[in-house]
Amino acid sequence: MQIRAIDHIEMFVGDARQAAFYFGTAVGFQLCGQGGPETGLTGQRSLLLRQGDIRMVLTSGLTAGHEASTYVQRHGDGVAVVALEVDDIADAYADLVARGATALTPPHAFTGADAEVVVAEVGGFGDVRHRLVQRRGDRERFLPGVFEPLAEPAGQTGGPLTRIDHLAICVPPGQLDDTVAHYRDVFGFDPIFTEHVEVAGQAMNSTVVQSRSGQVTLVLLEPDATRRPGQIDAFLDRHAGAGVQHLGLATDDIVAAVEELRGRGVRFAGTPGSYYDVLQDRVGRLDAPIDRLRDLGVLVDRDHAGHLLQIFTESMHVRRTLFLELIERRGALTFGSGNIRALYEAKERELAAVAAAPQGG
Repeated sequence: MQIRAIDHIEMFVGDARQAAFYFGTAVGFQLCGQGGPETGLTGQRSLLLRQGDIRMVLTSGLTAGHEASTYVQRHGDGVAVVALEVDDIADAYADLVARGATALTPPHAFTGADAEVVVAEVGGFGDVRHRLVQRRGDRERFLPGVFEPLAEPAGQTGGPLTRIDHLAICVPPGQLDDTVAHYRDVFGFDPIFTEHVEVAGQAMNSTVVQSRSGQVTLVLLEPDATRRPGQIDAFLDRHAGAGVQHLGLATDDIVAAVEELRGRGVRFAGTPGSYYDVLQDRVGRLDAPIDRLRDLGVLVDRDHAGHLLQIFTESMHVRRTLFLELIERRGALTFGSGNIRALYEAKERELAAVAAAPQGG
């Protein structure tokens, strides 16, 4: 079994059109496909967005009993499906189930004149599932027969994001080791990075697992129950269990990307100016304008292979759960330890500001 890459993610949202407007207007995604009852997607409206190699499906239930509706009622808007591209779906599905994955939907095909897409589904973590995808023919056809392609508006240019770098996933206390073992033993992922972070009386444990192809990376986070509750506990409470905390989206030029998305209205988490005072002492010589990084709030870290530059958006959701990360890798293959702490502290400041804001009005 070979898991090649993330084919797409699917978010279940309260209003797909409203969510598509945000991701299009603010984040630079382009609407390129749609499906609903008229195309054979019973009880739902789904919109396909794309930017670079990132494909995102936004799905809303049209009835109270649809799975997207019940998901949103429990968790709020969030990632419900992480789709994985495989070479041989029949072999992959059988192998995963034999290794202990929960069987949800056996392989079935969507066929068009110039493409065939075969999909199957198995359980992942919490209420999130993995959709296995095998593509033949025209790879631009998303799901032939049930998704209609839409022409891109004339003159519209692509956004600054290129691919999904990683997904960060929160799990309840005591479940990190079992989740790591599940992805190692069932999906064949390798643990590549482990970290314990302590901030102001709070703490969390983190393990990064990655597919053998190196193209699917999951950052698994667990609160330390021996310390006072913090932002991971807040996510688990507001999300009602395990789920995707943030999407790490790669860019080739993080300074230009942040400037563009800020201009579109995206709000980013702030970073204290003191963070940059000893930046090069901590990460070494950096070929980047430090003053500009300070102005924008971009974080810098390094691993054994190089630097990585990161910044986190404020959550766009009322529950303050899912948010985005922009990341530029300059040789780095994993994650440095400094920015995990910086992310934790930035999220704490955001939650504190929300709690202190006047209610109503």
